[in-house]
Amino acid sequence: MLSRNETTRPIYTSPFASKAIQARNYAIENDFSTRYCFFVDMSIHSGRKRFFVYDLEKNIVIMSGLVAHGSCGDTFQDEAKFSNAPGGGCSSLGKYKIGERYRGQYGKSYKLYGLEKTNSNAYKRAVVLHGFSCVPDEEIYPRVVCNSLGCAMVSPAFFEKLASIIDGSKKPIVLWIYK
Repeated sequence: MLSRNETTRPIYTSPFASKAIQARNYAIENDFSTRYCFFVDMSIHSGRKRFFVYDLEKNIVIMSGLVAHGSCGDTFQDEAKFSNAPGGGCSSLGKYKIGERYRGQYGKSYKLYGLEKTNSNAYKRAVVLHGFSCVPDEEIYPRVVCNSLGCAMVSPAFFEKLASIIDGSKKPIVLWIYK
């Protein structure tokens, strides 16, 4: 039992705590969904789950999945490299607005609009959120996931779960890719 003069220190601080506060504030200021935010932590190995669906109201991760990073024009890239250059095939860091759904080369997909200098070319680079069968549902570490051409590419099953959240949201959802 703690005495009145003792202070408690948190036993565990979520790695999402700071990002969640920033995401919530950004959503409020820019008329995005204040219920959900999608985080992609590119500092995590691609064979581990690094795409997180965060419930901003409950302050918890409600699901996670694997996500590919861009090949940067190479045949294969083990570790993520980043660029906003058109034609580069790299992933880009920053916040994105998840835009309209469409049917493209990989089936149902969502357009992504870069909201920062680091990803401002996303739309014209055709960087989108989509599913593709080369991304597995379960972690494969220490092996790595296939590469994309800069898109946030997830497994088809995880994509359908994301689509359900995106389609059910009255406001656009922020996707935040960081390292």
